Amino acid sequence: MVKLGALDWKLLRDAWHMRGQILACALVVAGGINSYVSLSTVNRTLATSQARFYEEHRFADVFANLVRAPETLGQSLAAIPGVAALETRVNVKVSLDVPGLNEPARGRILSLPRDIGSGGINALHLLRGRMPPPGSQHEVVASQSFAWSNRLEPGDSVRAVINGRYQTLRIAGIAVSPEFIYALGPGQIVPDNRRYGVLWMDRKGLAAAYDMEGAFNDVAARLAPGVRTSTVLGEMDRLLSGYGGIGAFDREDQLSHRFLSDEVSQNRTMARILPTIFLIVGAFLLYTVLARLVQLQRSQVGLLKAFGYSGAEIAWHYLKLAFLISLIGAALGVVTGLPLARTMIALYGEYYFFPLYQENILLQVSATGVALALFAAAFGAVPAALRAARLPPAESMRPEAPPRFHAGFLERWGLRRALRPAGRMLVRNLARRPLRFAANVTGIAVAVALLVLMTAMLDGINQLVDWQFKHVQRDDVQLILTEPRERAALDSLRGMDGVLQAEPFRLAGVRLHNGYKLKRGLLFGVEPGASMRRVIDGAGRAVELPPEGIVLTDLFARVLGVKAGDTIEVEVMEGRHPREPMLVSGIVDEPIGFAAYIARPAANRLMREGDVLTGAYLQVDEARRLTLFERLKALPRVEGANLREVAYVQFRAMIDRSVGIMISVNLLFAWIIAFGLVYNGARIALSERGYELATLRVLGFTERETAGMLLGEQATVTGVGLPLGAALGIGLTMYFVWLLTTQLWRMPYVMTGANLLGAVAAIAFAAAASGAAVAWRLRHLDLVGALKARE
Repeated sequence: MVKLGALDWKLLRDAWHMRGQILACALVVAGGINSYVSLSTVNRTLATSQARFYEEHRFADVFANLVRAPETLGQSLAAIPGVAALETRVNVKVSLDVPGLNEPARGRILSLPRDIGSGGINALHLLRGRMPPPGSQHEVVASQSFAWSNRLEPGDSVRAVINGRYQTLRIAGIAVSPEFIYALGPGQIVPDNRRYGVLWMDRKGLAAAYDMEGAFNDVAARLAPGVRTSTVLGEMDRLLSGYGGIGAFDREDQLSHRFLSDEVSQNRTMARILPTIFLIVGAFLLYTVLARLVQLQRSQVGLLKAFGYSGAEIAWHYLKLAFLISLIGAALGVVTGLPLARTMIALYGEYYFFPLYQENILLQVSATGVALALFAAAFGAVPAALRAARLPPAESMRPEAPPRFHAGFLERWGLRRALRPAGRMLVRNLARRPLRFAANVTGIAVAVALLVLMTAMLDGINQLVDWQFKHVQRDDVQLILTEPRERAALDSLRGMDGVLQAEPFRLAGVRLHNGYKLKRGLLFGVEPGASMRRVIDGAGRAVELPPEGIVLTDLFARVLGVKAGDTIEVEVMEGRHPREPMLVSGIVDEPIGFAAYIARPAANRLMREGDVLTGAYLQVDEARRLTLFERLKALPRVEGANLREVAYVQFRAMIDRSVGIMISVNLLFAWIIAFGLVYNGARIALSERGYELATLRVLGFTERETAGMLLGEQATVTGVGLPLGAALGIGLTMYFVWLLTTQLWRMPYVMTGANLLGAVAAIAFAAAASGAAVAWRLRHLDLVGALKARE
């Protein structure tokens, strides 16, 4: 049993007497540790699992797609200097008929390595079932995302249009692949795993179905360490140029890797910034509490030194109190942060499909969180503890000299005549400790800024969703064809029962060149006068595409370093691979992706083809919707369909369940910061001025008047901090918008009066609530005890 010394018993008595202030400080520390534990756990889990899964399953470094090449070309590709391993594959798009799904689904079938036992590049991680037997054309392995969303198990079947023929495919196994952790189908901005799936078939069987024996149309390769990727990509493009190659690319342009890596990066950034803000405020609160405690206990410190306690022992005594407060906060932060982390990881598991490894991560993050809390405690408590240690015994036994009050510059400028005596007392008390006043104002401003930031980010995401699904896309169905088709395909679609309107589009992969700068992207040929898929600028206005020239998204233009009026080279990565100079007619402030917009007739001319389309936007009759979908399923040239309403619901659900949870938690802790700052400030003022307030009560001042004098200081702090916090919140939001911008999307900057007024009102309410708690204490003030206190 641990034996407590005299200082330990004193510490416990002090802690009980200050339990309200200790709880307020601990909650602020808990906010920092909660955000650190939750965000760091998620970040480390994703980053560690990504690296381990990539290495164990040999995720490729470079990729290339083409039309068709003989297998002998694979040997030339493998001989490129720097290529450590290379695998040729058959990769085809198919239309899927999934049980229980009304509309046509889309899929991609890839060939398995010839030697399944070796795993190969992008090796599958089999979760259930088995691999298809050699030569099988009727058995496949399904991606976990597709199987999970459609409740498919080994032994179940789906129908697919393979090379123009309906075929039933039996699911032999379910697996995940490093290549499709985040399975995003063509035309999708959020995964629709029910309507898009990846399947793997035996190489021999798939090649036979598509007449690809002895040939391939897809390449994946791993590079040796230290190799310059651009050199390998250039050599691959040279070798594949005569076989319909559409441009080799590295991991940075691989969609699944890009989305996952951006998510890891954003989590890492948030895990560094948010906890730092909370812990700095917590350290300040600890400093103010302990500094005032040392001031109140001057005589006790002197007696302890007179009885033989050293300065180091007394300093350690006050440090232990700070550590106790921070450990309480750390415990609350860890206890609440770990379940939040598990919830967030479970949500990620619904969109990112790969094994998540958490060995020792929870313990390491929790231990680091506790260490950060102790560091914050030491940072805030050491100055107060050293002050106690350095107090000479003789001096500390005497009461502290009363402060000298005098008219400040505000009073000398005429404010004195405008203020009543109570107001002058308030101003002088604040002016006597300018650093404390500034720190308290800063704390209130930080709390307001956090609320502004969180609500503005949520509004930004909501605007992004509304912009995409209510202004840009106004169709019911986006229909994707298996390959570019002549205009007769559009006429056929328009003649279908249930189709009210159809607008064609032409999509093609491109590489845009501006001198030495190059960037892959999507060329989007939009029908002139289109109403179902429009190009919208940042102000919400529709942009009319010129008959000639190209319009770039802001993200695209920044990477290339171009502006409206410049000329760039557009290299189309299909067909005849034309490369032509084009005028940049405009830049559109679009927050999603690298897209280049062009009028569809101009796109057809660029690609030296006739009136060709790759899909169409449809408005359909709701009453004949199911009949239309059944007919579309039977069309072999239809790859699949994206439903706008389904994508909107899925995007909204993803935002509400992931971002919404994190923002709600941080809103709560921001409110706690405000409550803790005002409550501690008022409690410290009450302890400092208990004698004065009791004297005023005895002299006839009412409870309301004395409470007004005490809480007026906190009201002033809050009143100054609120507008400063609103301004800081605007700047912080702009910084986070810039910080969280990735290569694939940009958070819109949204700041409204509701954001600012809501944050100000919430913090004002927190300040009022904490003020009410202190006013209750003031009403129950022991006047006799306060008047007996030494001053």
